[in-house]
Order: sequence, then C-alpha cells, then structure tokens
Amino acid sequence: MAALKALCRAESLFLQNTTGPRRISLHFYNHPGCYFSTSSQRKSKFYTNPTDAVKDIPDGATLLVGGFGLCGIPENLINSLLKTGVKRLTAVSNNAGVDNFGLGLLLQTKQIKRMISSYVGENAEFERQYLSGELEVELTPQGTLAERIRAGGAGVPAFFTATGYGTLIQQGGSPIKYSKDGSIEIASEPREVREFSGRHYIMEKAITGDFALVKAWKADKAGNIIFRKTARNFNQPMCKAAKITIVEVRDKHS
Repeated sequence: MAALKALCRAESLFLQNTTGPRRISLHFYNHPGCYFSTSSQRKSKFYTNPTDAVKDIPDGATLLVGGFGLCGIPENLINSLLKTGVKRLTAVSNNAGVDNFGLGLLLQTKQIKRMISSYVGENAEFERQYLSGELEVELTPQGTLAERIRAGGAGVPAFFTATGYGTLIQQGGSPIKYSKDGSIEIASEPREVREFSGRHYIMEKAITGDFALVKAWKADKAGNIIFRKTARNFNQPMCKAAKITIVEVRDKHS
C-alpha cells in the first residue's frame, strides 16, 4: 500500500492519497509544470494544517525529503515536524538544508539520527554534529543518490554503476559515525564489484522510505500533482519510493 497526502497553506495545500499497487505515470506537456499521477485505486485527503498531515510520522521513521538546495523543499512540512517532536529520524535528501532553514532546523533540535545525502557543505551545525559523533552520515554521489531513489520506486533492489569505483565508496571504511574520541565507530561497507565490457562497476542498493515529504505546485483529490519547473528535482522520484507521500502544494483542484 502507498499513500499520498497533500498539504496546503492559506494559498497552499496538503493532500493524502492511499493507493493500491502503485502504477505511476509521468506526462510532459508544453507547460511549465510536470504531471504526476498514482494508480486508479486511491483515497485522498487534503489538510489545511501541515501538523495534522505529519502527526502520524513515528520515531525512527525514514523520510525522503525533496528539494535541491533550498529549491522545492517542503519547508512547511519540515517546520511541522518541530512541533510533533518526532525523533531518531533517518533523512534522505540531496542537501541538509542550512543552519536556520529546511532540514537544518531538525538538526538543531537533534531530531535526525542519520542523513543520507550528497552535498552538505552549507550547514555548519551538520558538520559539527557529524565530526563530534552526534550524527550518522552516509555520503552518496549525487547521481547515485538519484538513481538509488528511482530504483526504489521502480521496485529494482540494486543496480551497478561505475561511479565510486576505486574510492572509499567501493573499498568501504568511509566514516558514517565518529566516536567522541575521533575514531570511526560506524564505517561504510565495501561494495560488490563486477566487470562489464572491460569496465568495473560497483553495486548500489535502492533506497525506499516510510514517508516522502515533497513540494509540488498543484494537486487534486485523485492524487495527481503538478511540479513547477526545476522545483521538480528530487521530489518526483521520491513520491514513488515511499509508502506514504505527503505533498505540500500551493493550489488545490477538484
């Protein structure tokens, strides 16, 4: 089962849609938006209060959080998690926000236990927690991160990529968590290596989540959403890779 929630501010909206087996179609038009729809068996629900839409996220959940930098991030949903106080979260996101915005807010309150990310250099609190052993971090090349999420939504458990071969990603031993004395407490595992047509590849596992928190432009009660221009970024593949998707949108359509 999968679900889609959509959230709405005064001019935005939050929708929930429960579906049967997911069959996702993505249609491109001569239009600034990108259309996304779920399967025919669905229930959907709109919320005007974002806290109501995220209140069932439990401690220890894995969240797929959309956005690229600060573009297309579900900022109201993230802010609402501050109110619920949920903790020990695993957050999968290309970025880790900045110190006072986006996922950076959840880092300040230490609600995130592990980050699976690509580019995290704009968050000083992230760096402090990682180096002090307070935060687990799995750094993943950006293209590999995108494909791991896409594979999760497509039902592909793993795939091979040349990215990372010959590095710590392939060899293992990259620090995920430091001890207080600076030693490595948790290290990454080595990847399986295969050779295809004379080139070496490493195996990467797909990523799936308990919840996806994404930002879109428009939504309807059938569970269809439209992304606007580059704000689509990681939001679209994350919709498919989570059991429940919570969508923050600006416009509601019947």
